[in-house]
Amino acid sequence: MSLEIPIDSTVESLQHLLLCARGEKPCDLVLKNASVINIFSNEIKTEDVGICGNRIAGIGRYSGNREIDLGGKYLSPGFIEGHIHIESSMLSPHRFAEAVVPKGTTTVICDPHEIANVLGLEGVRYMLACAEGTPLDIFAMVPSCVPATHLETSGATLASEDIAHLLEQPGIVGLGEMMNFPGTIYGDGDVLMKLGEALARDMVIDGHAPGVGGKELQAYCAAGISSDHECTTIEEAREKLRAGMYIFIREGSTAKNLEALLPLVTPATCDRFLLVSDDRHPDDLISQGHLDAILRRAVALGIDALCALRMVTINPADRFGLKMRGAIAPGYLADLVVLSDLTDFQVEQVFKEGHLVAELERPIKSQPSEAFIDTDNRLMQSVHIDWQKVDFRIPAHGHKKKIRVIDCIEDQIVTSMNEIEPTIVGGYAIADPTRDLLKISVIERHHAGGTMTNGFVRGFGFTNGAIASTVAHDSHNLIVVGTNDDLMLAAARLVADNDGGLSLVCGDENLVLPLPIAGLMSDQPPAVVADQLTSINKMARRMGVRVANPYMLLSFLALPVIPTLKITDKGLVDVTKFAFTSLWL
Repeated sequence: MSLEIPIDSTVESLQHLLLCARGEKPCDLVLKNASVINIFSNEIKTEDVGICGNRIAGIGRYSGNREIDLGGKYLSPGFIEGHIHIESSMLSPHRFAEAVVPKGTTTVICDPHEIANVLGLEGVRYMLACAEGTPLDIFAMVPSCVPATHLETSGATLASEDIAHLLEQPGIVGLGEMMNFPGTIYGDGDVLMKLGEALARDMVIDGHAPGVGGKELQAYCAAGISSDHECTTIEEAREKLRAGMYIFIREGSTAKNLEALLPLVTPATCDRFLLVSDDRHPDDLISQGHLDAILRRAVALGIDALCALRMVTINPADRFGLKMRGAIAPGYLADLVVLSDLTDFQVEQVFKEGHLVAELERPIKSQPSEAFIDTDNRLMQSVHIDWQKVDFRIPAHGHKKKIRVIDCIEDQIVTSMNEIEPTIVGGYAIADPTRDLLKISVIERHHAGGTMTNGFVRGFGFTNGAIASTVAHDSHNLIVVGTNDDLMLAAARLVADNDGGLSLVCGDENLVLPLPIAGLMSDQPPAVVADQLTSINKMARRMGVRVANPYMLLSFLALPVIPTLKITDKGLVDVTKFAFTSLWL
């Protein structure tokens, strides 16, 4: 699908559209007897919807060259995802489209900062190139923080001049989440130059400001940032709403904020909210759905169905300036979803630009091959580690008795920090599974530079084994958690040998989910990747892992912009101070 807004505005096309709209000529397609959801008037009426080319000619009584009787089923605008990192689905953009379009999603706003942190401009170009030829419109926000911070080693850098170049490209709708909130608030020159490039073009800027409030929030918003998807409490969301922000309510595979924030959504405030997934794993996409799953959850929690639909249709369209999208009205793009009801949101059919592209949650056509050509193998060979420098040992400090430990919080990407006495054997601090005290390491994997950090984590629960991944936000170095050094090395090598992915080692058993595209994505069909992830998660549960999404949780433990204690290849990070801290107290 073209990244340009696909509206034919020639005189001939407009004359044809108007003839159909006036009823003087049959429409190309008419959806008869539909319970049309009118987002503007907040009502549902049984009408015909006439379609001419890729646009809606009119709503009322129409005849067409083709007619489909919907028999009173609900007709909704196509769903629009306002904030997602496609890379976190572990699917290439083509395969992602294959998974979400049958679920009713016809447009997404992605922030490709995951692949940008691995491959820079080349990674962003890959995501945009892959948007061509799919029944999904993929718009992109320019990654604003590559690297996300100075506290980690990334594979690439996007300077302000790179951002200026990308902001001019077709399909770009704004500047992506500004994670460097300290730099924004206190006026870092490089950060302000990036913000200025978007402001000069009158483009929207997304935010990322967990826990920021008071005068600091006022400064953050004054810099031109107008959304946030990191709210975890209703008090935080209310303060940001009052500051003029759009509030993106996130319900992903790990971070789930819908139940906490939904009470703030009222008829008076609904226009300022979006329902987004941010990060969603392939098994969840296949088994639960995408935005349709969030709609089900929202309605089950008591929100009005039409209000919920606004948050995945017209609200994101308005937020990102997507003209003639997000509603069923004359002249609007004919992106439409047929629903059996407004409780389960069962998707019966999906029309993209007036063409039936999915039915009964199955795509009508298979996805074409991807257009991007990896001429120098950077995309498919992105794991580079100097194994001679890999050492998981942690020497004990005789005069220091305690260590800082990352404490995981289920269903959240925030962590807490604890201080405990380590287990010492032979002069080294080691993992102690009897206390759920496991070792965690991050190994730089972009330049074979040899930097790595060892620490400790609690919350995974397994007693014998190791898990590893090259999905480790946002620099995506190799991260591994385990009960001893040998198993950790085996899990790390298994990932590297497959050019990236997820691995698990338990005794003589091991599993791997290869993610060879930048160490982040697979080119396999969604069901195949979902099955691979399900298998590795099942084995993790047999190993004793007690969290529902261990690899999603693992991926955020290296993200030094989300409180409280995180780990990167350069050191342990106290996010509240935005600075390194020592393991030993």
